[in-house]
Amino acid sequence: MKHRKYGILMPVSSLPSEEGVGTFGVAAYRFVDFLSRYGASVWQVLPLNPTNYGDSPYQSCSADALNYYFIDLNLLVKDGLLDKSEIVSVSRADDKRRVNYGRLFNEKIPVLRKAFSRFGGGAEFDSFVKNGKYADFAAFMAIKSANGHRAWTEWGELREYGKEKVERFANENKSEFLFWQFTQFIFLKQWNALKSYANAHGVSIMGDIPLYVAYDSAEVWKYGETLFKTDENRNLKAMAGCPPDGFTNDGQLWGNPVYDWEKMRKDGYKWWRGRIEDCFNLYDILRIDHFRGFDRYWEVAAGEKTARNGVWQDGPKAELFKGMENYRIVAEDLGVIDDGVRELMKEVGYPGMKILTFAFDGNPDNEHKPSNCTENFVSYTGTHDNMPLKQYIEDLPEDWRKGYIEDVERECALAGIAADCFTAEGVCRTVIELAFHSKANLVIIPMNDVLAQGKEARMNLPSTVSDKNWSWRFIKQDFKVNVGKSLLRLAKDTGRA
Repeated sequence: MKHRKYGILMPVSSLPSEEGVGTFGVAAYRFVDFLSRYGASVWQVLPLNPTNYGDSPYQSCSADALNYYFIDLNLLVKDGLLDKSEIVSVSRADDKRRVNYGRLFNEKIPVLRKAFSRFGGGAEFDSFVKNGKYADFAAFMAIKSANGHRAWTEWGELREYGKEKVERFANENKSEFLFWQFTQFIFLKQWNALKSYANAHGVSIMGDIPLYVAYDSAEVWKYGETLFKTDENRNLKAMAGCPPDGFTNDGQLWGNPVYDWEKMRKDGYKWWRGRIEDCFNLYDILRIDHFRGFDRYWEVAAGEKTARNGVWQDGPKAELFKGMENYRIVAEDLGVIDDGVRELMKEVGYPGMKILTFAFDGNPDNEHKPSNCTENFVSYTGTHDNMPLKQYIEDLPEDWRKGYIEDVERECALAGIAADCFTAEGVCRTVIELAFHSKANLVIIPMNDVLAQGKEARMNLPSTVSDKNWSWRFIKQDFKVNVGKSLLRLAKDTGRA
């Protein structure tokens, strides 16, 4: 990422489609065409793992598995596994602006099962299953299905993982076990075709890996205290979160199990390093979420109701990344940043992130300011956890908004560009232009900011569970050709195309 580039953050789930959620179908290819046509060389996606509690891709039932909702049914029709009439029920489930995950579960999985019933398998699939990469996920989901989709803590005898009894269950429920393998096989077939198309059109894919896994996950069920701070019965001893700050008086209590880094160190962090290596089979670039947790992480005792009473604990630091310094990794270094995090970033050398939403507070030393950004960073207008930029501007108190705009105008003067700050949409366009003019090697603009959309387009409100989280969708009517032309002009003017 040494050359100046720009890209767009567009979750796969947010792509237009007739299936109630974005897929690897026609709209995904058209989005790649859009990126290529208008000078973008990076498509950033959110984690591709199956969603779990709260529909969050950062709370998955498996660190390895892939989200079967993204499988495109029309492509399965072309493969002869479905008839067009059989996907009508899923098409009718399209809620346009929002992903309805409950409806997806009830409508799409039965259609995928129908496709599997006609799937002939073959040598390629047999080899895929024999490889065993997704065996734990498939067993986990098969047992979960047999137990009314309850958490593994309520599975009776199978609550305790045992290789022999899990293999016996898989053999006795072979069709269900192979169905979940099938979802992974088809996902990879469709995803690899899409990624190859993107790469051939000059577009790299930036993926995203969550730091933590969910408690109700195949990893905690199988590995328990081997990887995590749990007792011998896999009950949590500690939970992940972040401390109180200017945004939350009680901090954020995520509830994920935290890693037992001391135990993991004994085998050279094999599980975590393998996880990173696997990601580069899916992506060209990898964003690692909550990177500061590798230096120190906020640990909260099990049973606490907020994150207020947590403590800082040491992570593996740069030792985990030894030999990986040249990997195309972006470190999400946001949140509570101290000297330890700065030292970690210096040792690994990965680019960090600067968020322009936070840049214009009147402080000339604000590290998020475009004029303070250096080459080895990725400059964003915002992330999936922030308000869309337009909403942020509109929600500022009037006196704060005035100061924000004055600061934007000062930055424009330093960059030698004209400011357009008469409307919130104009401020959005101006901040995007400032990002392009910054020294950052890579600029990423979330699609909702490209479109200057407001609160209706927010992707996630941290520490909340709502059907408004993770459900925003882009629809065809949102697209305006002049948006693409403006991005291409900016990219050419700033040497990013």
